[in-house]
Amino acid sequence: MARVAGVSKATASKVLNRRPNISEHTRRRVEQAIEQLGYVPTTGPRDTDRLAKVNVVFDTLVNVYSMQVLDGILTAAHSQGVEVLVDKLDPDPDGDGPLSEGWIRGLAAHGRTGVIVVTSELTSRQRDLMRALDLSVVMIDPLNPLDDEVVSVGATNFTGGMQATQHLLDLGHRRIAFAGGLPISMASRERLQGYLSAMSSAGIPADQSMVLEQGFTFVAGLEMTASFLAEASPPTAIFAGCDASALGVLEAARREGLRVPQDLSVVGFDDTYQAISTAPPLTTVRQPIIDMGRVALRTLLQQARGERADSHHVQLSTQLVVRESTAAPRTS
Repeated sequence: MARVAGVSKATASKVLNRRPNISEHTRRRVEQAIEQLGYVPTTGPRDTDRLAKVNVVFDTLVNVYSMQVLDGILTAAHSQGVEVLVDKLDPDPDGDGPLSEGWIRGLAAHGRTGVIVVTSELTSRQRDLMRALDLSVVMIDPLNPLDDEVVSVGATNFTGGMQATQHLLDLGHRRIAFAGGLPISMASRERLQGYLSAMSSAGIPADQSMVLEQGFTFVAGLEMTASFLAEASPPTAIFAGCDASALGVLEAARREGLRVPQDLSVVGFDDTYQAISTAPPLTTVRQPIIDMGRVALRTLLQQARGERADSHHVQLSTQLVVRESTAAPRTS
């Protein structure tokens, strides 16, 4: 609203709270912006850390990744006295659920501090409306590219993709498949580019039959692996774009009577709680998921206070964790 009126947040706040020493011209501009945006002012002060209220929007809550992100957000929120409300995207894109225009206006009307959006897309219209209503927003692993005014938090996905692939190359594998997320996912594309870069550096030409992108789910991992293993020259190793799909890879191998890692090596990505409980324990790329939640909440509060963010695109370091699902390929 302050942006639309062309005034500072402090000036807009003075008008909303009917304070003196504001020119009539400025007051009219703010009131016109309020009417234009359908903004309903709250009855008291809105932004202090002690009273901050943050909405978190997930695309799904039925995976370990989401739970670990939420763990980090709630840990940071508890330490700073922040109230957190959790939402899930409405499957109907034309509905009035989270991230719809009505929902965004409702947040502003009820004095919410801002929104953390997890593994989802933010349209330019949604972004502009949040800015106009002075709602701070931080994205975690966004699906779509963002301009430099939207803060995002993620991991060094490209580096992680290279780490996973290079590990398999160092073991002696040359027929390595990539089982990725949906092509719209920025994180999956970055991991794919890391895979392709490592393969190219090893002098191995790209083989399109060894790259599939169907989703970050168990079922997707199962289906992609079935396709890989049906090839005339199947892979000796598979790099799965996340731990959930890596579990699907393991199950597909079991159904085909393949032993992991003797017949097929498998690397995941995330290092969620599931990675240590698989049989065998999963070699994976660790991204600091809980820390990503903490950083997102802290960054959102910085924005709400009018402070400059440490970085508009925060990338936390990844680390390869070698367990028992990878080994040198069989010589025969």
